[in-house]
Amino acid sequence: MKLLVVDDELGLRQTLSLILQGEGHDVRVACDGSDALRQLADAPADIVLCDVRMPVLDGLAFLERYGAAGGSALVIMMSAYGDDDAAVEAIRRGAYDFISKPFRADQVLLVLRKAIERERLRREVAQLHQELSALRAPTGIVGRSPQLAAAIALADKVARHPSTVLITGESGTGKELIARHLHRQSPRASAPFVAVNCGAIPETLLESELFGHAKGAFTGATADRDGLFADADGGTLFLDELGELPVALQVKLLRALQEGEVRRVGDNTARRVDVRVVTATSRDLEADVADGRFRADLYYRVNVVRIHLPPLRERAEDVPELVRHFIDRFNVRLGLRVTGASAAAMRALIDYSWPGNVRELENVVERAMVMADHDRIDLAQLPALLPPPPSPATSEKVGASPDLSVKRRTDALERVLIREALMRTQGNRTRAARLLDLSHRALLYKIREYGIGD
Repeated sequence: MKLLVVDDELGLRQTLSLILQGEGHDVRVACDGSDALRQLADAPADIVLCDVRMPVLDGLAFLERYGAAGGSALVIMMSAYGDDDAAVEAIRRGAYDFISKPFRADQVLLVLRKAIERERLRREVAQLHQELSALRAPTGIVGRSPQLAAAIALADKVARHPSTVLITGESGTGKELIARHLHRQSPRASAPFVAVNCGAIPETLLESELFGHAKGAFTGATADRDGLFADADGGTLFLDELGELPVALQVKLLRALQEGEVRRVGDNTARRVDVRVVTATSRDLEADVADGRFRADLYYRVNVVRIHLPPLRERAEDVPELVRHFIDRFNVRLGLRVTGASAAAMRALIDYSWPGNVRELENVVERAMVMADHDRIDLAQLPALLPPPPSPATSEKVGASPDLSVKRRTDALERVLIREALMRTQGNRTRAARLLDLSHRALLYKIREYGIGD
């Protein structure tokens, strides 16, 4: 346990330090309440042993200010003979217990063990609450901004109808979460929800994936296979990145939507399917229609109801709630005990433009939690979000030595270029890779390496 001993008597601080360190605890000392508050602001403690009477800032004043600042450590007051009334008042104000001076080592250790057991139970309860919250979250949609609330309200309204829905928004804004929410709120909730990314499957395999194939239809087709339309029969089929669908397949998808039936590759007969289709795209489909890259008839067929998800930079008020949500989730998944983010770190998270949107924020929070030295995220764990260092020209003007590390300067430049390319292409990785003159695989590797998100 991390302990802080607060007392104006040097001898008592030394004695308690020896006793507590002998029990294996990490012990720091402070000479008064003000010193203790400064130390706790820099590095939190699990338990504080604090004297009642001290100069500068006494124990009661310390307790009041510490509680007002949101301090969570258990506080054990130490009172000399005649100070019991003050100690009782301290407990009334939130202290855990008090010890009367002079005391024996075994008395201190007994009270401390009780406090440690209480702290252990408190943490277990908090962990269980986090796990329950993660289990109960119905959709994972987090945020209270008016734009997001409007999108969810529209999804709720159209969920009970079988109409096709087009969800638009930049990559990483949560389009699949909205699609799953639609499914859960619909009469099809007990049937399958099947999701496929049209841009992630090679064009030569995509038709077979969607509609299935008959045995012998092509090399490697050693058995009949039902496609994703058949897998989603009675439920919802979510076609993500619809704008990446090849034109030849756009015709077959339109036929499936209009006729409610699909034909497997290599098969002569069609099969009826009852599927509610929800689509999503990060592309500008109107521009693609105008340029001939996307069929107008299919566009009008899927765009019966449109739900637009705003980018995270347009709803910065959702960032603190998203950060708390991800901290709770990763505490459970990674076995961590991160309690939150410092004020400076949260300000940096709010001010950042988030070209990768919520998915990038999730990646940044996970990395920061893994790298955190204490129980909160600080600026030190958010280097990619901080302003870049001064350019060499600027450094020379102020007499500073520029950073001449080729590796660091190259990495920083790559981060900037990748974010710019993703922003220009609205998160489309294939187009971003072309702009950057990189292979698609190389871009994915660098996105993961730099924690940018996709």
